[in-house]
Parts: sequence; C-alpha cells; structure tokens
Amino acid sequence: MTTDARADGLTGSRERLAAQQAALTAALVAGAPPPAGLDRRMFGIAKSALLNKRAGEVAHTWPRLTAGPGSRWRPLFRDWAADRPPRGSLCDGFDFARHLAVAGDLPDAAAAELAGREGYWVYDGEEPPRRRRLPRFAQMWLGRLRVRMLTKSQTR
Repeated sequence: MTTDARADGLTGSRERLAAQQAALTAALVAGAPPPAGLDRRMFGIAKSALLNKRAGEVAHTWPRLTAGPGSRWRPLFRDWAADRPPRGSLCDGFDFARHLAVAGDLPDAAAAELAGREGYWVYDGEEPPRRRRLPRFAQMWLGRLRVRMLTKSQTR
C-alpha cells in the first residue's frame, strides 16, 4: 500500500467518524433521530443527563424563572428543550421565558426578571444577545413594555 493510498483511507475514515459524531451530537442535543446501532437505554440516559445539565445551567442564570414553576421547572424545561439545540443558558432562558409569556404561564417574578433582561439586552432569538446602550431607567421601562407585549399577544 502506498503512502497516498493510506492517506486517502485515513482521510475517508476521519470523514466518516466526523459524520458519525455530528449525527450523535444532533441526536443528543437537537432532537434528531439517534444513529443506528446505539444502545437505546444508554442513549436515553445520556440525553437525559444533558437535558438536566442544561436545565441546571439555565436555573443558575435565571433564578426567578426557575423558582416560579417550583417542582414543575425541570419537566417543563426538559419538554421544551428536548427538540431544540442548546444556545447557551442566557439565550435558552430568554427563549423559554418568552415561550411561557406567550403561553400565559410566566410567573410574576419571572416576568420581572425577563423585563430586566429585555431592558438590558437586545436579543432577537437569532443572534447572540448584546447590551443595550440606554440609561438604566430606560432599560427597565423598555423591558417591562416588551414583556407586556408578549403576554398581551395571547389575550387577543
């Protein structure tokens, strides 16, 4: 076997491994179907552990959001996050809080926390959050306005 043939075989193996790793990652964190040949029980345990870790990270970043639902927090978040790729605890918290606000299930303390974040950060759900360049009182006012808009869209 020549050096070129070995290098081509190695490159092909690396590409297959990278594709298998990408498929496994997508299945674990983004809701894609699990790759063939995996132990379903072990896959379920790994996926559950990653969802719990993600819920814990969001709970650390958004304490009032997690306090509102109490013991329902983890199951609510896990159900919501199961088919969504992680975007970091700040973005996941924003997206989940907005989801609860639109559904009319956002507790008052969490609404206040979301209002503060909406006033401090510009976040459109796509791009990473960035800080607003407004005085603090204007940030709080703008945040409360955005939360009201989210919650009123469901009452119409």
